[in-house]
Amino acid sequence: QVQLVNSGGGLVQPGGSLVLSCQASGLNLDRAGIGWFRQAPGKERRPVSCRSGDASTYHTDRVEGRFTISMDKDKNTMYLQMTQLKPADTAVYYCAYRSSFYCSLYGPQTAYTDWGNGTQVTVSA
Repeated sequence: QVQLVNSGGGLVQPGGSLVLSCQASGLNLDRAGIGWFRQAPGKERRPVSCRSGDASTYHTDRVEGRFTISMDKDKNTMYLQMTQLKPADTAVYYCAYRSSFYCSLYGPQTAYTDWGNGTQVTVSA
């Protein structure tokens, strides 16, 4: 049974940084297609970044150059490292598992079958 647990969110000032975690059980995160998504209040859930099983990573234009993805294989945990945060980055952030070696940044979100619990990120002065 796949389980994903998100953590690491919080309140940060504009220009600050946060590291979100996605800890997995029931699958090998390092060899899976994993997506990161966010949902702001009153808006639909949107893609942010994703990582394929070959360690390729992809980011939307909105976060390219500011967000990166890393892995701790021993902990079976993936990290979304966010820098230069803006108020527009405020949202609940989720990781999600796609039963494929490759992630998909703009494909249907229904392809992601298991979702983390989400973690709130608030960027505000």
